Amino acid sequence: MSDLLTDLRNADEACREAESAVSEHGKTRIEAVADAHDRAMTLLSRYEGKATGTGDFKAFVEFQGQFADLVENLPDDLPARESFERAEDISDKRRLSEGDFDRIRQTLEPADEIASRLDERREANKQYHDVRRSVADRIAELDEKIDDLERLQELGEADLDAPTEELSEPIQAADDAISSAFVAFKRDSSAREVMQFLTATEQYPLVEFDSPPEELRSYLLENEVGEKSIPDLLELARYSRSKLDHYVSDPDELKRTVSTNETYLDRLGADPLLIGWPPAPANELRWWCEEAIRVADRFAPAEAVARLREVQRLTHDSRFDTLRIAAQARAELTDEERERLARGAVEDELQQIRERKTELNDALSDYPKR
Repeated sequence: MSDLLTDLRNADEACREAESAVSEHGKTRIEAVADAHDRAMTLLSRYEGKATGTGDFKAFVEFQGQFADLVENLPDDLPARESFERAEDISDKRRLSEGDFDRIRQTLEPADEIASRLDERREANKQYHDVRRSVADRIAELDEKIDDLERLQELGEADLDAPTEELSEPIQAADDAISSAFVAFKRDSSAREVMQFLTATEQYPLVEFDSPPEELRSYLLENEVGEKSIPDLLELARYSRSKLDHYVSDPDELKRTVSTNETYLDRLGADPLLIGWPPAPANELRWWCEEAIRVADRFAPAEAVARLREVQRLTHDSRFDTLRIAAQARAELTDEERERLARGAVEDELQQIRERKTELNDALSDYPKR
């Protein structure tokens, strides 16, 4: 925590220093120094191996002339111009050694320092941005921790003796009825009817059946084999091609389409229509039941759909969420969590985290985006 704040302060100070260094000469003049320094370094790299010692005299003359032209054409007020002039003095000899080239580079270091200021400012700003992002990420982590602890407190306040069976029994009855109805629907209906059902569920986003692969959907909707049930199709897909000749007109197409989707067909079940335990909050479950009833009504008998309607009715009961939280507390609270709640450790930790979050939020305000 303290490290993040220190990093943010240090990054801000580095940005201010880098900005001040750029302001001393201005962006345009620094870019001119960088351009001149780059051209000087290019000349040194190009001629160092050829213009030294008793080597290529022509290269030696070219280097001296081009370096002199470079310096002569520099603006008089160019920052660090004197370093270019001293470098030219070093090059103005009858013979140059590798040591002379090293001395020229050293002499140009003041120009290099000025030329690097824009890069240093860019890097300082990037570092500042990265540290601010780390602070923001830490705040997000603290928000999640606060949510977890507040939920733990909510569970700790639950009445563990509440009659949760008033919810669990009708919910279990609804889940059992819908599960049985879907098993019968999948077993007794044609694969085409199941595909049509799954297609229809796509308009109910709260009931999340996985849409069938398009190739499988088209095959079962458009071919005669779609009149068979899914269990029969899965059995056929395991037959040899020669045996399949007696059942379908195109064994290869059935194997290619059904066998490759065997896992999807095998796992297809009523899970998207099951409420589960503990249930969702009343306001969420109420809207889910609205869609689930419409979906279930497409395949389930009236008595199974009625079980869902009974659960939906319960969501209007003012005690629903109280009983739901009690059920969650029974299912989720560990002995260690109950002990921490009893001695106030959760409240203490929550207070500390809130204070840390406030401190970090204040830091982001004190050190805004650049």
